[in-house]
Amino acid sequence: MKKVLITICGRAGSKGFKNKNLKVFLEKPLVYYTLASAFDFKERVKDAQVDICLNTDSQELIDLVGEKYPETWIIHRPEELCGDVVPKMAVFQHSLSFMERTQRVFYDYLIDLDITSPLRQIDDVLGIYQMKINNPQAGLVFSGCPSRRNPFFNMVKAEKDGSVTKVIEDVVFTARQQAPAIYDLNASMYVFETQFLRTNTTGILWETTCMLYLMKDTAVLDIDSEEDFEMMQLIGGYLFSNVEGFKAVRDKIR
Repeated sequence: MKKVLITICGRAGSKGFKNKNLKVFLEKPLVYYTLASAFDFKERVKDAQVDICLNTDSQELIDLVGEKYPETWIIHRPEELCGDVVPKMAVFQHSLSFMERTQRVFYDYLIDLDITSPLRQIDDVLGIYQMKINNPQAGLVFSGCPSRRNPFFNMVKAEKDGSVTKVIEDVVFTARQQAPAIYDLNASMYVFETQFLRTNTTGILWETTCMLYLMKDTAVLDIDSEEDFEMMQLIGGYLFSNVEGFKAVRDKIR
């Protein structure tokens, strides 16, 4: 039987958007959308042992999660992993090491679900997991969506003299359709081969074969500011009312 660890990671506070992990999103705590997706996955995957953990230094977040999802394992994040510039890879590795040591089990896969990306459809977590299972050569599968801008065609970079030039100067396309397909990484979901996590020493994702799981483009997927949050609530309100895949996640919230 495969063994899967789902991590939900969130620091206390936030310089860009204060206490964003504790926000109430459309009348439900933001973290509950991620927990609903995680526990739905656990219910649906019958051929794997699935454990779900919260890695945080926030007692308020621990209390909030424990109120409705008390079976979530709690990992108290050490101070050295709480800084703004700490690579998230180190937090994944800390979660994996803690759970393997305390549960005395070796996990095959680690799935990370971001708290501030609540707009997942009901089949997304299962979908990205199945992509990883079907592609054993990939050390990592992450989520993304088609980019609205393309550095090969309609993006520019600023020069010191105030002018702008093409981002990629040695290639010229006269139509957007000619340019290579470009995707935005939305930080919503990651599925790691745990052996890659155990051996990675740089914190860099690209030191393995990577694959992309496409999600629906919802314009703003990662909440980093008050404006993002307000815009996301408008988009989320529409999606939860009109798109069954999103509504199904909200309906799963305890």
